[in-house]
Amino acid sequence: MHTQAPDYFRRPDLSLSESDFVAHCVDDLERLIAREGADTIAAFIGEPALGTGGIVPPPAGYWDAIQTVLRKHDILLISDEVVTGFGRLGTMFGSDHYGIEADFITIAKGLTSAYAPLSGSIVSDKVWKVLEQGTDENGPIGHGWTYSAHPIGAAAGVANLKLIDDLGLVQNAGETGRYLNEQMRAALGDHVHVGDVRGEGMLCAVEFVEDRATRTFFDPAKKVGPSVAAALLKRGVIGRAMPQGDILGFAPPLCLTKAQADEVVSKATEAVREVLG
Repeated sequence: MHTQAPDYFRRPDLSLSESDFVAHCVDDLERLIAREGADTIAAFIGEPALGTGGIVPPPAGYWDAIQTVLRKHDILLISDEVVTGFGRLGTMFGSDHYGIEADFITIAKGLTSAYAPLSGSIVSDKVWKVLEQGTDENGPIGHGWTYSAHPIGAAAGVANLKLIDDLGLVQNAGETGRYLNEQMRAALGDHVHVGDVRGEGMLCAVEFVEDRATRTFFDPAKKVGPSVAAALLKRGVIGRAMPQGDILGFAPPLCLTKAQADEVVSKATEAVREVLG
């Protein structure tokens, strides 16, 4: 079951303020729970900030409001930190960044910087106590897999996390990522075909529209986003044409410098002008 995604740019009514939109998201979730029955819902799962869904930071107050609903109905919260974990938002976890008190946190990518395959789940004390009690009463819960805690993957994770600390990459992601987003907004925020420039930490996205005033989107057949991404690639910068619309996404390495951020912004601006004028 899906509830309203916290994408303020794509809110159903352009007149809604951020706080109004958060209230709309809460109402949508409450209606879903009432319709389905809280006792039939195992958990609510969400990314602290949407990744592949368009690089979308949530509106202010969203996670506080959603967690209030979940606690009221005794529904567990799973924070998907495969993208936001280990520094991407300028904090070690996106849950820290937004004040999320999750029952489970899923981790992967940033754990080893993808130099070796490794993923895992972080479990809250609340959930762990249930597992302990269940084991005492019913015997061990089998939850291992063939390659669990593989020594090569685990060693890569340990080495990677040491470098994240030693090189100050979490702090750099916050500071340089903020600079990247500020410069991208300054360069493209007023472009006639740019509807939104958004991001958090070392995540940034530019969403293109045919008409800014009415938020009219381009016909997908025109492939505006992929065309801009291709024009950018010709200039030696990799941006991602996101699948949810004509959105150009950036997720640079956490070691990005301000000089490199300037290069990303200047070449992105050139690519946008080549395709859209």
